[in-house]
Amino acid sequence: MSVLATDPQAVQLPHDDAATYASWFACLAEPVRVRLLHAIASAARPVPVGRLAELVGISQATCSHHLRKLAETGFVALRKEGTTTQVSVNPTCCAGLPHAADAVMGLLAPRPCCPNDIPDDVTVHAMTEHDWTAVQRIYGEGIDTGDATFDTEVPDRAVLDTTWLNGHRWVAEIDGRVVGWTALSAVSARPIYRGVADAAIYVAEDHRGRGVGRALIRQQVCAADDAGLWTLQATIFPENRAGLALHRTAGYRTLGVRERIGEHHGNWRDTVLLERRRPQE
Repeated sequence: MSVLATDPQAVQLPHDDAATYASWFACLAEPVRVRLLHAIASAARPVPVGRLAELVGISQATCSHHLRKLAETGFVALRKEGTTTQVSVNPTCCAGLPHAADAVMGLLAPRPCCPNDIPDDVTVHAMTEHDWTAVQRIYGEGIDTGDATFDTEVPDRAVLDTTWLNGHRWVAEIDGRVVGWTALSAVSARPIYRGVADAAIYVAEDHRGRGVGRALIRQQVCAADDAGLWTLQATIFPENRAGLALHRTAGYRTLGVRERIGEHHGNWRDTVLLERRRPQE
């Protein structure tokens, strides 16, 4: 998780993407279709047309009409089983719809990408032995905001040193002073997930909004791409809008909101799960 301050880069939405998203939104402009899609997506297995008509309170003929529209747009799949038509959701909708909303609202830069407006006075280098004191201090400043992490105390250096991946620990400096850091952690010990890492970025309290986060996340994603990591993920509190905006400038997309995922100072908190995929060769 991270605490940052930045503004998303302005980008133009490609015409073809705009046309695709417009067709999706037009299809869902009918409330009955929204209710049908919700009923289908919420089901654990394919649902018969007749059952969907009962759930939504419409005739089977009306239900079939709207399902055809949903199928034409790609939201659902229809499969005949004898005289019954079974309906299932297209699983890519779960990621596609949030992605479309982010793109239309200007919250998602084209992928892959990196911020290129890095201030001249910010330098980034690999974390060294001498940086640990500053790194842990900045970690504590993030904790103090209440919107950076579930941690309530700065983890011991030994814990961080074990958790963070070698070759993916970076610090940002201004005038020789460490003012931020980023690190990647493995998400699993299983070999199949060797290219998947969890990302964190923290910026010193008195240097937020100065481009430190942009410099760090550029180094983070470029180094990950060069190393062959194929997926980076970040978990951010919804209240940390600056952190969400920064990650989107580096090609992260919203996968979803994990509701009441953890308790923090006696309150249940939601988190936003974001993901960045390495560009295909």
